[in-house]
Amino acid sequence: QVQLVESGGGLVQPGGSLRLSCAASGSIYYIYAMGWYRQAPGKQRELVATITSGGSTNYADSVKGRFTISRDNAKNTVYLQMNSLKSEDTAVYYCNADALITTGRKDYWGQGTQVTVSS
Repeated sequence: QVQLVESGGGLVQPGGSLRLSCAASGSIYYIYAMGWYRQAPGKQRELVATITSGGSTNYADSVKGRFTISRDNAKNTVYLQMNSLKSEDTAVYYCNADALITTGRKDYWGQGTQVTVSS
């Protein structure tokens, strides 16, 4: 199995910044893409950003130019630098990893970390 542990969430004022981290552990052979998703109250979970093992990135239009995803393959860790935060960024942020382990390839999810943007 793969465990994903997120950290870095919290309360921040509009215009502020936060950095989320997600570390993957377990019997991992290889991690393909990693990413961040978010779910606001009453809404469906949505993609925020993804990054491949080679470093190719993809962003939701709503966060382009404000958020930056990066990863450290040696540490099996993905980061999300969030700048110029807006109230509409308030949500639970979930880490995702497409990983290959002994029993095959599967998607894994973290437990989520709350991000609240409010004055």
